[in-house]
Amino acid sequence: MSRNGPFQPSIAPCNSRPAAPGRAPFCGLSPRTLARFLGLDILEEQYAFASDSVTGYTSAQKIPDHWVATTCGYCSVGCGMHIGVKDGRAVSVRGDEQHKANFGKLCPKGLSEHYTLEAENRLRYPVLRRKGRLERIGWDDALDVMARQFQGVQDRHGPQSLGVISTGQLVTEEFYTLGKLVQLGLGTSNFCGNTTLCMATAVAGYKRSFGSDGPPGAYEDLEKADVVFLIGANIAENHPILFHRLEKNPNRTLIVADPRVTKTAMMADVFLPLKPRSDLALVNGIAHILVKNGLIDRTYIDRHTTGFAEFERFVEKYTPEFVSAITGLDQEQIYRTALLFGHAKAAFIGWTMGVNHSTKGTETVNAIVNLSLITGNVGRAGAAPFSITGQCNAMGTREAGFTSSMPGYRKFESRKDREDLAALWNIDPARIPTARGLAYPDIIEAAVARKIRALWVIGTNPVVSYPNVDVLRQGLQDLEFLVVQDGYHPSPTTELADLVLPAAIWGEKEGTYTNSERRVSKVNKAVEPPGEARSDMDIFLALARRLGSYDELFPGWTGPRDAFDEWKRVSSGRLCDYSGMTYELLEAHGGIQWPFPAGSSPAKTSRLYADGRFETADGKARIWCADWEPFPEQPDSQFPFTLNTGRTVEHWHTRTKTGNVPILEHLSPRAWVEMNPSDAKRLRMKPHEKVDILSRRGCVEMVELRVTETVAPGQIFMPFHFAEWNVNQVTQSAFDPISREPNYKQCAVRVQKAGTL
Repeated sequence: MSRNGPFQPSIAPCNSRPAAPGRAPFCGLSPRTLARFLGLDILEEQYAFASDSVTGYTSAQKIPDHWVATTCGYCSVGCGMHIGVKDGRAVSVRGDEQHKANFGKLCPKGLSEHYTLEAENRLRYPVLRRKGRLERIGWDDALDVMARQFQGVQDRHGPQSLGVISTGQLVTEEFYTLGKLVQLGLGTSNFCGNTTLCMATAVAGYKRSFGSDGPPGAYEDLEKADVVFLIGANIAENHPILFHRLEKNPNRTLIVADPRVTKTAMMADVFLPLKPRSDLALVNGIAHILVKNGLIDRTYIDRHTTGFAEFERFVEKYTPEFVSAITGLDQEQIYRTALLFGHAKAAFIGWTMGVNHSTKGTETVNAIVNLSLITGNVGRAGAAPFSITGQCNAMGTREAGFTSSMPGYRKFESRKDREDLAALWNIDPARIPTARGLAYPDIIEAAVARKIRALWVIGTNPVVSYPNVDVLRQGLQDLEFLVVQDGYHPSPTTELADLVLPAAIWGEKEGTYTNSERRVSKVNKAVEPPGEARSDMDIFLALARRLGSYDELFPGWTGPRDAFDEWKRVSSGRLCDYSGMTYELLEAHGGIQWPFPAGSSPAKTSRLYADGRFETADGKARIWCADWEPFPEQPDSQFPFTLNTGRTVEHWHTRTKTGNVPILEHLSPRAWVEMNPSDAKRLRMKPHEKVDILSRRGCVEMVELRVTETVAPGQIFMPFHFAEWNVNQVTQSAFDPISREPNYKQCAVRVQKAGTL
């Protein structure tokens, strides 16, 4: 029976001749198929129901032999869940009612996550390109080829000619292991991750304001704040479990600032439909009103911050009149928002990609943090400037991954930090780089310039996710050797690889994830990976043996527990202290927030900077002056629309996983573009007709048009999940100069009826 379609009996006669008189005309069918065709077999076993002690009356096929506790592998909320296992297969999932992130709730992706394990395109064995074709090879040969090719490229072009691009979806133990392997074993500092495409701006902003990365608040603050201000954050659709927690707070006033009338905006008490990329002006305008009306905490400012005097002069020009002209908001809306925030007992500001995906993203984060600092809304219950992270373990790689900072939030430029880390690892400090290597977009530009000659891509699909994707394609095609390590094949990226390594995914390996509120949760193995697929940890250790660095960097290591034990020592005494954690404690308490030094109690909610002391040289937070600027590519007569991109609740990133989950794919099988009715009328376009979207860089063809007032005139919106309708054919190569995160959210395009190119 087809997995995705109706029953189609295969009726094949015994011979090419008609059946002889008196002979059964269906002799080519199995007895089961014949019975099904004749209506005698109603698939009773397949559709039988039964009672289960945990889930109640449900499909008998979904009642497991046992449940395995774990953590969801999609977004950063970090939901606890259980995988139901029957006969060695994952057959169901359910939320963990004891987990402190979600208390048993799951979103549509989490509720169907077990289907990702048996997708038809799971990669089961290594493949190597020979004479233009990818052919199956053994693991020993694959690892030998990989080590030989990497070392050959580095011998010919220098150590920095190798680049590595990772993900936010490995377990922390794998991130920690990979960082040591790349920086010390392979000897290249050109190492980054796809988290740069979504969270680097928040990281850079926190570092500039607080002296260190790390969200200061907790999910509980959504339930305790009397004012919640969400900027470019559609949590009702993209983080629905967090919105559920917000809904538990009946006394809050919800303010939402977004160019689009999102599901979150529809539920707001105050909605601010600001123009694209005017959020920085809005935040500065709110600060202006707070300062002018004395709605600031001068005691907190004097004791715990620097830079306020300059800031006070700087925001004088951000008058309501000035900000109104930039944002398109009424002055009354701006005043009301500022007064609500200024009079709040505990104000929470949350943001996601609507802020981060911008060439001014880092400075916008600094401006948001400024609001919290000048009102004293840091380190208290309900009060926090809170970055809602993207991927399930983006925080884990930020803490331990050795990319934009050294493990434990140590700074490359700090001699003491390098010496301390070298002592923990028993190596010469001179081996540790004094500056971070190339960030993700700079690795791609270096590949185009033929400075990066070999690339290792791990758990990400850049041919769909990278902006202005033709630049990326050029860079990949010019490489001497490309390795892609993933759980799925084919994908648009694996199809370009010279070597593809099969990796285990969520549900098939052990370790930890850290969520947006710094809660470390246990990840457990429920089933075996398919075929010859191995965990990323096993692959990293096997390559270290080929490179001759295993005994020095990973002495005696066999799995994630070895990495976790060392990471606890490396993080001890740092802001992200894990030293008091054990796997057993994590499972017993529904995850534990860091910092968690040895001897700590896991019961209390953790917030950073409650004492007003920050991770800067003088212990004070920095207030920054960040000026608004128009976004880089303004619409004109040739390209009159501003394109916005984003997510939909059914899918995840490039649909590598969710595109293989039938229920999610059926709910959202194709991309679409949203346009205001006035624009559709002017262009004589009708709902559901196919259109093409063009920019100066490329075109997305045959996209379904949705006519809706959720987008303003002159703007359009399109989801970024679909390789078949890849919006990154038209997005631009514009990046935040501090964080290097792409400006996905605003570019100039035109829309025309399909087939008129």
